[in-house]
Amino acid sequence: MTDIAIAAQGLGRRFGRRGRRALDRCEFVLPAGRVCALVGPNGAGKSTLLSLAAGLLRPSEGRVTVLGTTPAGARERLAYVAQDKPLHPHLTVAATLRLGRELNPGRWDESVARRIVTDADLDMDAKIRALSGGQRTQVALALALAKRPELLLLDEPMADLDPLARHRITGLLMADAAEHGTTIVMSSHVVAELEGSCDHLLLLGAGRVRLAGPLDDLLAAHRLVTGPAQDSLDPHTVVESRTTGRQLTALIRPAGPVPASWQTAEPTLEELVLGHLRGPDAPALSLTESEEAAA
Repeated sequence: MTDIAIAAQGLGRRFGRRGRRALDRCEFVLPAGRVCALVGPNGAGKSTLLSLAAGLLRPSEGRVTVLGTTPAGARERLAYVAQDKPLHPHLTVAATLRLGRELNPGRWDESVARRIVTDADLDMDAKIRALSGGQRTQVALALALAKRPELLLLDEPMADLDPLARHRITGLLMADAAEHGTTIVMSSHVVAELEGSCDHLLLLGAGRVRLAGPLDDLLAAHRLVTGPAQDSLDPHTVVESRTTGRQLTALIRPAGPVPASWQTAEPTLEELVLGHLRGPDAPALSLTESEEAAA
């Protein structure tokens, strides 16, 4: 076991010799046992990062370590559910679970797989190609969780699910993380659905790490302020600001006391993420567990 789930040092990935750079000099550490929200706009590099951690891609530069070793060395201890849920279309649900059991001897938990497909009311004799997108997602999640991974990588896992299924799967993931200490990295475009379930944040923008660290500490490091438009925000770091008439609203990193005439509040996860996406030139911020303890 290791206390670090994923660590990236100067991690970059380019597609083609002169192609676009999907990731650019990324540096971050994700402690084990965390539930991490991986967020960012389309093209930010989220899927590329997950594929690198899963060992499906190789870095163009830098390195990524997973569970204290290379992604290939950690493959038996991790599970990855990709956006396209690549299952064998001609197999039945039952045959798919049987294949998962045969490919993961010694780690497979049949009760977990059966519970997920039963709760989803799936026909065990139905072929994968006959299932809806949401049903295929739940079969893929059954395979991933029944493997009992130490690290679970999920790329937009809730996109095909209805609200009831999202609620059920989120509860299942949180229970698994609490009971077994599973590290979960979950990307999503719907930031609000991650709030309350994640305790770590990794925000990517244009292939670079914009925010990384314990979610509570990142939120505490920012303030949402409202005050007269003519007032100066110096010496605070302004992430993003908007003026409406005579009133200014801004997301800042305070560098000292905020004037008493200003209204202040801690931002929500969605406000934090949107502020940084609307302010792409704001300085990046990474916080580590050691910095959290020192605070």
